[in-house]
Amino acid sequence: MHLNLSLMTPGHFRTAWRLPHADPVAHLDIDHFTRLARIAENAVIDAVFLGDGPAVHGDIADAPGTGIDPLVLLGHVAALTDNLGVIVTSSTTYNSPYNLARRFQALDHVTKGRAAVNIVTTGTSAAAANFGLPQHPDKDTRYRRAWEFLDVVTRLWDGWEPDWLIADKDSGRYADPTRIHGIAHRGEFFSVAGPLPVPAGPQGRPVLVQAGGSEGGLKLAGDFADVVFTVAQTPSKAVEFRHDIRRRAVGAGRHPDDIKISLGVVVLVADSDAEAAARAERLYATLPIERLTAELLANLGLPDGAFGPDDPISAYDLPKAAPGRAFSSGFNASTRALIAERPYSPRQLVHRSAGGSGHRLLVGSAERVADDLQAWLAAGAADGFTIMPADTSVDLENFATQVVPILQRRGLFPQEYLAPTLRERLGRTLGVG
Repeated sequence: MHLNLSLMTPGHFRTAWRLPHADPVAHLDIDHFTRLARIAENAVIDAVFLGDGPAVHGDIADAPGTGIDPLVLLGHVAALTDNLGVIVTSSTTYNSPYNLARRFQALDHVTKGRAAVNIVTTGTSAAAANFGLPQHPDKDTRYRRAWEFLDVVTRLWDGWEPDWLIADKDSGRYADPTRIHGIAHRGEFFSVAGPLPVPAGPQGRPVLVQAGGSEGGLKLAGDFADVVFTVAQTPSKAVEFRHDIRRRAVGAGRHPDDIKISLGVVVLVADSDAEAAARAERLYATLPIERLTAELLANLGLPDGAFGPDDPISAYDLPKAAPGRAFSSGFNASTRALIAERPYSPRQLVHRSAGGSGHRLLVGSAERVADDLQAWLAAGAADGFTIMPADTSVDLENFATQVVPILQRRGLFPQEYLAPTLRERLGRTLGVG
């Protein structure tokens, strides 16, 4: 399997800052992230990941925002490590393709092939006012723009042929301009001439990561993604999703192994199952359950106040289709699949998804966590996992130092870095380069 670690701080329980040991401003402390990155590299983790959004989060009254710009933060992390990949979240809605292509090509050069961009379309409507837009584009528009955006970016990355360099010192001939190509793109959203000012980095292209469960997101994944970051509460839903993405890759003229599925899992690891359960209870107690219940009902398309925190929701209560106002189609589908198995109350759903993150919460000893990940991998649910610590100040190190060695002993994860670039290491999961 491949393994990425999320550096989200204070954790994927966003209210973990309320715990006695927690630093409420750790998400602004570069020394905190440096420590985490070194722990991750010592554990041979493939890459570290940081989510982001170009606006203050709506829940800032209850929890910290995403923090420092991830390109700056993870660029610093990459400079202090030798092998660790960095996955930087960037928005196609609030960026230009030429600038993004150039920035990440530069990051690929300076990291010697460890750069990845996590492409999002931004679901936060507050971002529009920060970029001079009268309103946030609707989902269909955002995904049409994203498709054109990635088409431009990937063509720019491919603009220099491998044999562009002449470097004949006697004649003074440095490069062959016929091997350097513009793209002369004119589309619905962008007009870009190209080419980029420098050739491709060590990976050819930086790794493209994408997340999105709507039809637009799935098409984007099938056409462009190297890694799809996804959510699932049940193995059957995860297996179904992986098959669908691989089918879409084939439909786009690609090999199904060209795309790796990285399943997000929120982990809480302790020395024993009992200690882990006790820690989970302390985290549950920090949650603003009334607000999270209201958000959950809205995302499921249920009326505000229709269910209290402890009222069971059954499959019969759900609308036939996900509501247009759902924040995430993937989270909605994952939660609906869980409710299809049996009724759950909003409190149970919030707890099971680490405070409403949508991702599955996995609580237990290192052995239990390793067993669970191995079982999901064996079921064909994913090619690997993006590990999302419940309380980053505790669970990232616990996972790296307690769970990873178990996976290594079982032959499920390497004991050393086997290739210099992130792209090559991700290819390892299915034996392809």
